[in-house]
Amino acid sequence: MHSIKNKNKLALCLLVVLSAFNFLSAQNINSDNGNGTYTNPVIPFDFPDVDVIRVGDTYYMLSTTMFVFPGVPLLKSKDLVNWEYCTNIIKRMDYSPCYNLDGCNRYAHGQWAGTLNYHEDKFYVMFNTLNEGAFLCTATDPEGEWEIKRLDRGFHDCGLFFDEDGKIYVAHGYNKIYITELDTNFKAVGEDKLVYTGDLRPGLEGSHVYKLNGYYYLYSTYGGADGFQVALRSKNIWGPYEQKIVLNETDRKNVNFGIHQGALVQTQTGEWWTMLFIDIGPLGRVPSLQPVKWVDNWPVAGIDGKAVTTYKKPNVGKTYPIQSLPVSDEFNTEKLGMQWAWNHNPDDEKWSLKVKKGFLRLKTVKTAPNFLSALNTLTQRSFIKYDQNSTTNAVTKVITDNMKDGDIAGLCVFQDPYAYIGVQQNGREKAIIMVNNGKVIATVPIKTSVVYLRTSVSNSTQKATFEYSFDNKKFIRFGEELTMKFSLKIFTGNKFCLFNYTTKAVGGYVDFDWFRVD
Repeated sequence: MHSIKNKNKLALCLLVVLSAFNFLSAQNINSDNGNGTYTNPVIPFDFPDVDVIRVGDTYYMLSTTMFVFPGVPLLKSKDLVNWEYCTNIIKRMDYSPCYNLDGCNRYAHGQWAGTLNYHEDKFYVMFNTLNEGAFLCTATDPEGEWEIKRLDRGFHDCGLFFDEDGKIYVAHGYNKIYITELDTNFKAVGEDKLVYTGDLRPGLEGSHVYKLNGYYYLYSTYGGADGFQVALRSKNIWGPYEQKIVLNETDRKNVNFGIHQGALVQTQTGEWWTMLFIDIGPLGRVPSLQPVKWVDNWPVAGIDGKAVTTYKKPNVGKTYPIQSLPVSDEFNTEKLGMQWAWNHNPDDEKWSLKVKKGFLRLKTVKTAPNFLSALNTLTQRSFIKYDQNSTTNAVTKVITDNMKDGDIAGLCVFQDPYAYIGVQQNGREKAIIMVNNGKVIATVPIKTSVVYLRTSVSNSTQKATFEYSFDNKKFIRFGEELTMKFSLKIFTGNKFCLFNYTTKAVGGYVDFDWFRVD
């Protein structure tokens, strides 16, 4: 996870990187090319800070979601290329009123880069929060119930490790990397020991721990939009450690520019791979899968020092069907799909998929001065395309008969800045409005209660546009473009959002019929 300490440098690097994607071609919603090859990014969605393990013939991947819940997502795959949702481990966080947007917030905070392990028939996930410290999550069935335990301290960008002699360690730290021994209750045994200080540049972090061929490896990153991956190794867990660059993609014309922070994993057939991520632009940070060879007991990623874009799929002993993560939703089930997450904790009494079959009902929760402080905003990652002329389009149908005075409901592209198109109720009158970062840009009165709202986003141009329609055929461009950014004040990629909040009094509601992405 990029440290807040390094945020100014990261923001500057991102501005430089964004201009590099105009040459890139569009890509399907999955990375499997159907001919034995895949194209990076292997998952074209915002899944940063990855950790990957194999249990039997199934691969599991952990990522960061920060302030949206359900969160702490676990994905699964049979071939490291085609991924599907497994579970969202944390349903909500009840450790501070800030997670309820009660006078404060957890934007850019919440769950940060974690570690995923499987030890003695049990799954372990440890992650850190900036405010509440570290948490340990355990389960015997990853798709079942997880036990959540708050630890008595934090471990920045933690890497949990179970040694062969039964001892437990965690690597952690920013620039100064520490090892701490833990007891079976995951409390620290003795003091943190400094084992390495980053010396290639500031920002060494994201350490995951492995033991192979008699060496302990700290698989770490020098983070940032131009980040790169390194390995530290020692014959002793406490060091001294030596360092070697694993992969440093410096070509800005390569989609993998700045690839870093992730995990090593071995297939059933003995191949080694690494899953890292790329700061790709305003829509987020995406995983990239790279082959690994071992040279003199050092992991070397990519081919001839370069990160691969299109490459042969991992050999896992079998061939598996192509799969895509879900994006569109007809709201025809009684449970939200795992692609959805609420901005901060939801009030579960104020939304429903059951009260009106085939619709998502969002009731107003409490008065809010603006979108950022409104509860029960439903968010989803945007699928990322790269071609200069390509956009990802999201459209929703909303029924607004039961809005109350002061209610605003609609479709948002959310980061900092954010913008939305929606319906506003003023007394007995309704209007379409377009808001850009809190400022009303355009408004037009309407008489109908059924409205179609659409937004189109482009990762390469960094622009989002907004439209409305009354028949889902003829759409009218409205307001102004949003220039999207990846701001560290939010620290996630721009998201699509469905929302309904009030500036005056609760009691109103809207029904979303469907949400469709092309």
